[in-house]
Amino acid sequence: MAKSPASAKSPGSAKSPGSAKVAAPPDPSGDGLIRCPWATADPLSLAYHDTRWGRPCRDDNELFKMLVLEGMQAGLSWSLVLKKEAAILEAFEGLEIQRVAAYNLSRVDKLMANPDLIRNRLKLSSVITNAKQCAALIEERGSFSDYLWSFVDNQPIVGTWHKMSDIPVTTERSNALSKDLKKRGFKFIGGGICYSLMQAVGLVNDHLASCAFRFPPDAK
Repeated sequence: MAKSPASAKSPGSAKSPGSAKVAAPPDPSGDGLIRCPWATADPLSLAYHDTRWGRPCRDDNELFKMLVLEGMQAGLSWSLVLKKEAAILEAFEGLEIQRVAAYNLSRVDKLMANPDLIRNRLKLSSVITNAKQCAALIEERGSFSDYLWSFVDNQPIVGTWHKMSDIPVTTERSNALSKDLKKRGFKFIGGGICYSLMQAVGLVNDHLASCAFRFPPDAK
């Protein structure tokens, strides 16, 4: 996302659910487990945190999907993006890279008329542009996964954070990824968005040290 759900100042850098200094909302899980503070904002955030966020992903289409969702978050809340996720997937045929790469940018006019989407023309156009660039990158490197994981030497970087304000918004690695993606023609891919992507797909594990889901037993 522009801001990652866990970023203290922003989840790519939009606003992070956990960053606002307000009273913690009631825990919708009711199970008493300790979680990253942003996870208890609403049921969708809870499910995302518990089952998806920070788990290593090496599937090209899933990685591209998260790249898109992180870009969609810029300037918005992650909760809103999660609410729109199903509609985004339906509108873009599951966000399969090769399918979306075949779209013509003229398709954006139709997408802008869909009230269930985040109707920002630049963001919608970037999905198509990024799919085309991702397809080209796969042709060059073999997989989008291998490319992304090379920025962390193919091993997750595990944070040792104790509070949300400790977590960085960008790092040297996320800025390097952003710089390279921009050179390749990707859009909506600043250093903050790249770091949020890295958090989301497990290149970095930024669950707080106290979080019960830092190393879930069912994680692959």
